[in-house]
Amino acid sequence: MQHDYPMDFQSKKLINDPNDVVTEFIEGLIENYPGLQYLDGFPEVKVVLRADVSGAKYDKVAIISGGGSGHEPAHAGFVGEGMLTAAICGDVFASPNVDSILAGIRAVTGPMGCLLIVKNYTGDRLNFGLAAEQAKSEGYKVEMVIVGDDCALPPPRGIAGRRGLAGTLLVHKTYTYLQKDSIDLFCFFVEFNFMRHWLVCVAVTLPMCLAVAGAAAACGLPLADVAAEAKRASEMVGTMGVALSVCTLPGQVTSDRLGPGKMELGLGIHGEPGAAVADLQPVDVVVSHVLKEILSPETNYVPITRGSRVVLLINGLGATPLMELMIIAGKAVPELQLEHGLAVDRVYTGSFMTSLDMAGFSISVMKADQAILDRLDAPTKAPNWPVGAEGNRPPAKIPVPLPPSHSIKSDKTLSRPEKLSPQGHILEAAIEAAATEVVNLRDNLNEWDNKVGDGDCGSTMFRGAVAILEDMKKYYPLNDPAETINEIGASIGRVMGGTSGILYSIFCKAAYAKLKENAELVVTALHWADALEAAIAAVSKYGGATAGYRTLLDALIPALSALKERLNAGDDPVDAFIISAEAASAGAESTKHMQAQAGRSTYVPGDILASVPDPGAMAAAAWYRAAALTVKEKYNTA
Repeated sequence: MQHDYPMDFQSKKLINDPNDVVTEFIEGLIENYPGLQYLDGFPEVKVVLRADVSGAKYDKVAIISGGGSGHEPAHAGFVGEGMLTAAICGDVFASPNVDSILAGIRAVTGPMGCLLIVKNYTGDRLNFGLAAEQAKSEGYKVEMVIVGDDCALPPPRGIAGRRGLAGTLLVHKTYTYLQKDSIDLFCFFVEFNFMRHWLVCVAVTLPMCLAVAGAAAACGLPLADVAAEAKRASEMVGTMGVALSVCTLPGQVTSDRLGPGKMELGLGIHGEPGAAVADLQPVDVVVSHVLKEILSPETNYVPITRGSRVVLLINGLGATPLMELMIIAGKAVPELQLEHGLAVDRVYTGSFMTSLDMAGFSISVMKADQAILDRLDAPTKAPNWPVGAEGNRPPAKIPVPLPPSHSIKSDKTLSRPEKLSPQGHILEAAIEAAATEVVNLRDNLNEWDNKVGDGDCGSTMFRGAVAILEDMKKYYPLNDPAETINEIGASIGRVMGGTSGILYSIFCKAAYAKLKENAELVVTALHWADALEAAIAAVSKYGGATAGYRTLLDALIPALSALKERLNAGDDPVDAFIISAEAASAGAESTKHMQAQAGRSTYVPGDILASVPDPGAMAAAAWYRAAALTVKEKYNTA
């Protein structure tokens, strides 16, 4: 038998083609659990969902999570009544693509909307964020909560923040209980606490009544409340991991990064190096160190103090025997009780969020109250919480849902109008000038990026600009500014890739949504300013950056500020546009004096950064200025 991929002693795995491991895992999962289905969209769309949920008819908030694969049973193993409604599976250690996330949203989201629970990694934030914006533009109600429970590092300086680890699963469980139909429980407590004990002091009964009423309302709890509950749960939990070995990706050779007798403290779940390498110690010493890091009053990552009630989760990373995990649990509980003065109300031990075949563990500690304990104890049919599943076996897979009909305006595809309006002529010229400027700037952008990044900023922007110039000739409905911006986003999303591609896709999608709110045929300068403001807000929300972080926003935020200031002062819109372009250029140049807090530049020494402006900011300023000058020229010759 011949294979075109490496197989040696270090990388032995029971697989077929390494490229098929995620799809074949999903097929096996569905065979084991009749309550689950998957969307028939392999290999691009890999979505596991509850077999009893149909988006059009689902009358509760849908709960969707996911991320890169390789962490099984997370996340697909936690799909089921009482936990996730759907899990979006990326390739191994790679964020799922936007199309997969959108397919999952469309498949399970009903009138109540959906909540996306996302682990704090840049790719996940951006891809789930763009999918959320697209779903909103199609009419869905969508909220997103980011979980960052890592306690291994001191508070970070930049925007990366704390990584999402195994504590995410406790967030899934504690708040998804709010989705369960709790009317009977509510009625029982109402009768018990009011009818039978109506003379009890109000000061005693009121807190319980509020808690029970919240649980009872869960059968129809609005999306905003569910999101708030999930966010609260995410702020209650902290996690830290320890690795004894490096994981092996399917089809690859194991790294020898860790030598014999060594362990890594404070690792992530993607095989990245830990915060520190140390000599292997007895488990008592390791557990004590991990718990001190999680509960450290210096970092104050979790609001847990002496006397608090907590939940403990001991998580294996893939190759740790249950015997060792139980030893860890046996040491952690008395350590929490005696050394930290905490009441340990629940202990969960097993492999919940792994890192392929890594040897090691993580510990999660979550502050608990009775409401959280009730939610953790609530029944669930998610197969790997664990609990058994019962019922007849439905079809193993169902079709990938198409975009809903209400988002489709007509049977005709978008195309370039036969005759352009005056507004369409100006828009075409501005787009052409902006894209051409980016094409011409490719080498300069790459040169700057070679010094402060990975050297491909110019090439990436070049691909997007060329696609825009080509697509504009055929597809852009230039007489409709909103739809044109949407098509620009589609061109970018198709060819650019990387962080820049998805940030600009988010930018265009948010601007499109804002422009669509305008019912008038003519888009005014104020409408464009509002669209720019919405686009900047979306990029900041999902990318995490803001002014002063040394990104493209350091060009666009000053431009927006100047534009709105001049328009509000009554200036001519064209003059205001030119002034804002000058502000964008000045903002981009000012990035030389900024300490990077986002992207790969965060790893570059400050003296190197001081000699080079941020390439992304320079590109943004360049296309913005080119568009402004062209608009001025067109109006002057009109």
